[in-house]
Amino acid sequence: MKSTSPNYKKIYTDIILMQHPNKLDACKEILCKKELTALDVIKLNQTIFKDSLSKKQFEDNQKHRSYDERAIVKILEFQRKNNLNNTQVSSLMNISRNTISKWKKKFIYQIFPK
Repeated sequence: MKSTSPNYKKIYTDIILMQHPNKLDACKEILCKKELTALDVIKLNQTIFKDSLSKKQFEDNQKHRSYDERAIVKILEFQRKNNLNNTQVSSLMNISRNTISKWKKKFIYQIFPK
């Protein structure tokens, strides 16, 4: 059975065109990609809603995020390439430090192959 994911490209294009047309240029580069990754969705979300959401709304939305394995590995590779600690990555990506620590334990062999 094939797993289907939401068409984030269509969803974010519609949101931008209907509610935030002034942010189209800022998001155009990401929306031109053939397929959006979880990191692309995070960037789009931050670009579009960073200023319009209250702190409480932003925190509530943050609780419902999910990441696929490919996105987790990319986040951890970003951390390794930029020599960042868990606290720095957590503040950049709005992910808890404990989550990053758990990911590192689980995906250690994909980040640091032998």
